[in-house]
Formats: sequence, C-alpha cells, structure tokens
Amino acid sequence: MKKNPYPGKFIVFEGIDGCGGETQSKKLVQYLRKKGKAAQLLAYPDYKGPIGKLIHAYLYKRHDFSKEVQLLLYFADFLKDKDKIQKWLQEGKTIVSDRYFSSTVAYQCFNGFPVEKALQVSKLFNLPVPDVIFYLDITVETSIERKMKEKRGKLDRHEADKKFLSDLTKFYKQLIKKQAFSRWIAIDGEQPPDKVAKDIQTLLTKKLL
Repeated sequence: MKKNPYPGKFIVFEGIDGCGGETQSKKLVQYLRKKGKAAQLLAYPDYKGPIGKLIHAYLYKRHDFSKEVQLLLYFADFLKDKDKIQKWLQEGKTIVSDRYFSSTVAYQCFNGFPVEKALQVSKLFNLPVPDVIFYLDITVETSIERKMKEKRGKLDRHEADKKFLSDLTKFYKQLIKKQAFSRWIAIDGEQPPDKVAKDIQTLLTKKLL
C-alpha cells in the first residue's frame, strides 16, 4: 500500500448509497476550517463536468457500458483532478472527498473487474492515495429509505437494486478486511449525523491530524 508522500492529508468517505458521505464530508471540512486548517472538499462523480454527465447518463440507463469501460470512465473522473489534488497536498492542505477511486474498486470490481488489475491501473497513473478511508456502515434498508426520501423515488440503477446493495456491502467488507488501496476504518453510519461526525473527529485527532 503506497502512502501519501506529501505534507497534506487526504481523507475519503465511502459506503453504499445513502451512507451519509456527502453530509459527513461537509461536516468534516467545516470542523477543520473552524480549527484553522486549510481544507478542500471534493465529491465524485463530478456531475458538473463532462465525464460526470456521462456517468449520470449511465446510472439512469440512458447508456450502457461494459465493466471495463465503466472502470475507465469513473477512473478518468478522478484522474482529471490528479494535479489539483497533488498541488493541495504539497501545500499542506487537508482534502476531504465524498467517494474516490475506492468507490470504483468497490462498484466496478464487484461487477467482475479484477481488484488487482484496478489497483495496477491506479499505480500506473500514480493516482494520489488517501491517508484514510472512512467506511460509513449502514443497512440496505436504511440506504433505500434515505435515497427514496432524498430523491422522491427517482432512484438510479444501483440505488433501486436491493440485492445489488446487499452483495455490494459484503464486497466492501472484503476490501476493508484486505485494506485494499488504502487504510480503511469502519464507522457506524446508522447513528445520528452529529454522533457520526464526532466519532470521526475523535479518530482523526488520535490517528491523523
């Protein structure tokens, strides 16, 4: 596992749909800035960009791609920000990202693309590696309930598939056990958002910040 060689810190939130990654990443950036730290927020897929728009079309079944094309498409979305991420880390900033390449390892490798090959791709392009990945652990029932409320029933191909989410949860647990790509820490995402945020802040103070 390659470590981040820069003075800055890189923190990623992961989990199945509805895990609270967007909420927790924003809360953490706010916390860090109140502490006087320079913090930058990222989120993937980047739906405002051209690659993210194509991913959005895939998720809502306007396009279909092989698992190889899916992996490269998602990978390009992270890779486009490689120089920016490295610059921020070199400047000593803390980057907080709602999803990252670890999502691709989970979603696309679960669909059949070999994990080791995906990791080789990240090494080939020297993709920045997070210092820690927080996996927000929730049940499939919570996932669907949260997304139904958020999107008023307009779920994408993954959010609406209960079996997919269940199997994906098991696959995420395998990645955590192997500590694939980076260091993973599981957090109980069923707790109230403020309690989750407090747990994360405590862990970061002890282990990273």
